[in-house]
Amino acid sequence: MPFSVVDLDQGNARWLTWRSGGLGASDAPAVMGENPWKSRKRLLKEKIDALAGAVSQWRGNAVMARGNALEPEARRLYAGHTGRTVAPACLQSNRYEWMRASVDGICFASGAVVEIKCGDKAYAYSAEKRAAPRYYYGQLQHILAVTGYARIDYWCWVPGRSPQHIEVARDAPYIDRMLDAEAAFWDEVLAG
Repeated sequence: MPFSVVDLDQGNARWLTWRSGGLGASDAPAVMGENPWKSRKRLLKEKIDALAGAVSQWRGNAVMARGNALEPEARRLYAGHTGRTVAPACLQSNRYEWMRASVDGICFASGAVVEIKCGDKAYAYSAEKRAAPRYYYGQLQHILAVTGYARIDYWCWVPGRSPQHIEVARDAPYIDRMLDAEAAFWDEVLAG
């Protein structure tokens, strides 16, 4: 396996410490310049500060809190739709110690991994375009880079609406560029 499972519950202090010691999937869009809400420069400062011990608790926003609250039901609906029971997990690359992913759901038996989104904007985009929003592309490809899997399921659901199930294939040229960018970024973090 190209990754190790780290025995942590997402969202607690131990998870935050582990998360701050590397680059997670949600960091990839900022590193790649694809995150409309966070610049590469801002992420760099956050990571340097975190390694210096300046960040003591995870600070999500209201949209993230809503998504986290809806995630268990979304995961149950995903399992019913696909027949695959998945569980959240913390994964760490065996090749790049700094490369991590806190996945919303993984089924080791079938080699399936799912990224769950429960936001209204993401849902509207996914329902209209039948694609994941571009600003999540790096996150999805980062998870595929960590797992080595050929595809990831993007599952978007909001209460009262039909779930959107979109398969996203591994993009090897993008992953190569991303790995180069992330390795250079992590070197900058360590240089402080």
